[in-house]
Amino acid sequence: MQIKGKQYTYTSFVEEMNLIVQNLQNGSIELTGSQIYMPINLKRIERLNKTLRLSHQLIHQLKHLPFKQNWILITEAWCGDSAQSLPVLAKMAEESEGKIDLKIILRDQNLNWISKYNTDGSHSIPKLVAFNEAGDELFVWGPRPKAAQEIFKNWKTNPEGKSKNEFEVDLHTWYARDKTVSIQNELFEVLNQGVRV
Repeated sequence: MQIKGKQYTYTSFVEEMNLIVQNLQNGSIELTGSQIYMPINLKRIERLNKTLRLSHQLIHQLKHLPFKQNWILITEAWCGDSAQSLPVLAKMAEESEGKIDLKIILRDQNLNWISKYNTDGSHSIPKLVAFNEAGDELFVWGPRPKAAQEIFKNWKTNPEGKSKNEFEVDLHTWYARDKTVSIQNELFEVLNQGVRV
């Protein structure tokens, strides 16, 4: 499938977020829609950049991948789940010593991608799709770790019990307590099962 718009590296994606947040804060641009979440998402990313530690077993696995993988992450800067997951994926790519090439594409510019990789009929993000160098799909992960997805599903099933803000607090409290362990374990398992070449 063709990718539309810019393909970001982790660094260029975070740099663009920084620029947008600076412009929001100095009044150069006005907040619109989901942009209100970008400043807090940037803080989440910055915190994880400082505190994130991958497990020794995951680092070992990444350094010994049998072949190169191209990872495409479909996301948007306003996505809170992305802010919790993207630093982990970027650190994994870094620790792979060049065996994982991570590129980030924007969901709203690539509806063909997110439509193919939707979650229960929805365009939920982030969504990670991995390919080998021949372009064969290896695996798909996302939009969030399984336990976080259960929190989301439970809220969607019975939204009367909680406001969206209360749900967001619950979800991000779970992320803070989990300390990226779930995403690391899930991706370790995916990679450990032996993706098809």
